[in-house]
Amino acid sequence: MPGFEVFGEEEKQQISEVLDTGVLFRYEFGEQRKGVYKVLEFEKNFAKYCGAGFAQAVTSGTAALKVAMTALGVGAGDEVITQGFTFVATWEAILDIGAIPVFTEIDETLNMDPDDLRKKITDKTKCIIPVHMLGAMARIEEIVSIAKEHDIPVLEDTAQAAGGRIKGQHLGTFGNCGTFSFDSVKTMTTGEGGMIITADENMWRDMSEYHDHGHDHAVNPGGRGGEGRSFIGFNYRMMELQGAMGIAQLAKLDSMIAAQKANKAKLRAAAETIPGVKFRTLVDEEGDTATFFAFMLESSEQCNNVNKVLADAGVGAINFSENSWHFYPSWEHLHKGASLAKSGYPFMDGQGKRRVVYDPDVLPKSADIMSRTLVYPVSIKMSEEQIGKMCEALKKAGKEIG
Repeated sequence: MPGFEVFGEEEKQQISEVLDTGVLFRYEFGEQRKGVYKVLEFEKNFAKYCGAGFAQAVTSGTAALKVAMTALGVGAGDEVITQGFTFVATWEAILDIGAIPVFTEIDETLNMDPDDLRKKITDKTKCIIPVHMLGAMARIEEIVSIAKEHDIPVLEDTAQAAGGRIKGQHLGTFGNCGTFSFDSVKTMTTGEGGMIITADENMWRDMSEYHDHGHDHAVNPGGRGGEGRSFIGFNYRMMELQGAMGIAQLAKLDSMIAAQKANKAKLRAAAETIPGVKFRTLVDEEGDTATFFAFMLESSEQCNNVNKVLADAGVGAINFSENSWHFYPSWEHLHKGASLAKSGYPFMDGQGKRRVVYDPDVLPKSADIMSRTLVYPVSIKMSEEQIGKMCEALKKAGKEIG
């Protein structure tokens, strides 16, 4: 990661075709654009790649979450279960549509713990959002099975795992829908941008209309229609330049993943020399995108000692228990209920009553796992010198840290 490492003539050609038309808007201007509809083409290509029936492009992975939840009927006061290890966008989107995030523990997949999910379901639960974090899959088949027992829809947050699979089936196609991010540090990138995939045509049409201010798209599927409106919407439209980038990047995605897998394998072989080391549980190792390499030590003390050796060698790893963007105890603004709204919404109900209170210490299992876990981002293009330096440091940690 990320896809900017392989920008080339393909992206330039796709963008040039847009610039030649002078049309950046994804809809209308039919005569001027001369048949060039890059966002629509990107949607069709992405749906086909994933084996999904339909795809809806939007402005970001965060927007994808909001559009998908809205199309699933989630709204104010509903509970949405997600996991305590994710990027803040997952729960920001939940709060932003008026719903209440409920957080589960993670297990050694570094994703949602199905056993804890069962405990968190209530009669207010209207959606479950497992996140395929750091490029690898959650126990999605088990999660979907639990959700079906309660007739609750599953939205797969696949922001970091485009191209990931379980037994050949793409992540994002197990639940009711799957969302993706194509921001500047993702394995495939459009700078900013997102996508939602689903097998449900009615859901797709609702998403298509909602993301375009509620405009009626019935006359021209995937495009604007008779300008009637069935419900209110908002503006989350992807523009043609992003669609053009997406077409070129998607065509390279499998080769990018293959390169990451080769680089990750070298790092893993070196890390195997560390006493007591364990590796992140992968539901399907073949389906891993290898966007990140995660390994676990026996204790937080050993983890810190290993990372000191790595840092001293100039190749320190990420300990997400110390990262303020991705792990529940570090989200101080969530725990404080901090908001720009004078009413305190979405944490306050407008009548001075707190809607929800979050305790930073309620996920002890996750805290233990994260305190013992080190992570390296894996690039597409890693020089032999860079990989060699990282591998030598890992081997040195293996010798020095018992």
